[in-house]
Amino acid sequence: MRARARYPSRRPRWRNYLDIAMATLVIFGVAFVAARLQHLAGADISGQMRVVDGDSLALGDRRLRLKGIDAPELNQRCRKDAFDYGCGAESASFLRGLIGRHPVDCKTEGIDRYGRDLVRCVADGVDLNETMVRSGHAVAFGDYKLAEGLARSESAGLWAGEFETPKQWRAVHGGLSEELHTGWATVAAFLRRLFGV
Repeated sequence: MRARARYPSRRPRWRNYLDIAMATLVIFGVAFVAARLQHLAGADISGQMRVVDGDSLALGDRRLRLKGIDAPELNQRCRKDAFDYGCGAESASFLRGLIGRHPVDCKTEGIDRYGRDLVRCVADGVDLNETMVRSGHAVAFGDYKLAEGLARSESAGLWAGEFETPKQWRAVHGGLSEELHTGWATVAAFLRRLFGV
């Protein structure tokens, strides 16, 4: 008996169209993500910045959040030598003094959950993020642990007295709830910004 030749069955034409449609969707999806990534990736932001508070700057309508640090809120009060003082206002004033009349150069490293650019900034050769923590006018918030350790050991700024961390203070008195500027919080904020949600 002769063996019957087996030919593969022909694919239905609709399957070919479905494959082409899926490939087109993948190509457009990759192009969309690539275009958004280029728009969001590590942009340089420079200019005369306005200090909003001890860890936030503004350039026109654009809001910038110093990455890896957390400074007292503007109306936050701390205690030193048995007296209350406006540590939030002092922190903002210190940042204003660091910047002076110099232009500020920032590098974007992400976006927080409120749509603010997370940045590392330099003014007149001074690293603003690190200097705020090293001087004791801000605490480490996902970065700058060494600078915080030095400030603490020298009782600099906030460490010369008693204070609630800005995150603790916001939880009690209200304010923007923030997560550390590392890990999944940064990834989630980036994805929200990438897809415009």
